Amino acid sequence: MAVLSDPPLLVEQRDLAAPRDEAGLEERLSRPDEGTIATAARLDGDCLVLGAGGKMGLSISRMLRRALDAAGKQGTRVVAVSRFGGGAPAEFGKAGVETVAADLLADGALERLPDCPNVLFLAGMKFGSSGDLASTWALNTLLPGLVAHRFRGGRVVALSTGNVYGLTDVRRGGAMESDPPAPVGEYAQSCLGRERMFGHAASAHGTQVALIRLNYANDLRYGVVVDVAKKVLAGERVDVTMGMANVIWQGDANRAILRAFEHAGSPPFVLNVSGPETVSIRRLAQRLAELLDVPAPAITGTETDTALLSNCARQHGLFGYPEVALETLVRWTADWLRGGGRTLGKPTKFESRDGKF
Repeated sequence: MAVLSDPPLLVEQRDLAAPRDEAGLEERLSRPDEGTIATAARLDGDCLVLGAGGKMGLSISRMLRRALDAAGKQGTRVVAVSRFGGGAPAEFGKAGVETVAADLLADGALERLPDCPNVLFLAGMKFGSSGDLASTWALNTLLPGLVAHRFRGGRVVALSTGNVYGLTDVRRGGAMESDPPAPVGEYAQSCLGRERMFGHAASAHGTQVALIRLNYANDLRYGVVVDVAKKVLAGERVDVTMGMANVIWQGDANRAILRAFEHAGSPPFVLNVSGPETVSIRRLAQRLAELLDVPAPAITGTETDTALLSNCARQHGLFGYPEVALETLVRWTADWLRGGGRTLGKPTKFESRDGKF
């Protein structure tokens, strides 16, 4: 795996124009590639996106809709489901995505959903999980069990997390899909529970399942790169105890997740999803300071020998390398923040080594 180190960094992709506003950002995040369109062309039946109100929900629902349209399947429905507390964002409807407002844990909620053979499961709880462990287990393990039963026999792509591996030696290049899980903390344990529920559906009902162990998706409003950049801009100390991380542009993550529909199986197909680099947090902070034209970052802590890292060779072998390279993502983030671009205020807490979020 490449490591973000001293300049020169990875070659910048000068043909990729940076998004300048949120409309342009959402368009870029939801743009399907030829592989995603080909996958959409081969999908049979309508598609249900559960937990679509989270950070990835709009862009991945919109990408799926765009891919289906490009494949000539305008009659295939994409239905996005979430609590949508403030009402479903108008962007879903504008993109041709139907919406259903529902608390998926409420009695009868799942039974009232349309019978779609293709289910993308995005629901879950991470932030605040250490303060509400009961809800964490309900959303991350109980709900997947209920969904697995409701849509048994279909095809499910379920978002999981690289946290199920625990910390690995940074010299290994990251955990592989064949490595046994070793979750640290109840958040990661409950996410392994999610995987086990869908695994049970695969063995008991023949449900075709793909489990996506993702870390960490980034757009220009959130992600590890944004977390580090905001500290650098504010002159705050950057803790490098968790010295390495994996990152991927969210648009590239969206494409990999959707293309996993074709690889779903019984037993479940497991796929790590992230970028190809092992990113040095120290060097990332230094590079962002250069791009933001601010003083060198204040560093605290010392890099440890372990980190939350995933080997994504399977992903890249199947789908190719990400479209948006690391240096491009870093430059785009610096430009976005320098221009006053909005952020979501949802830090990844990638620094956590005790599994508490």
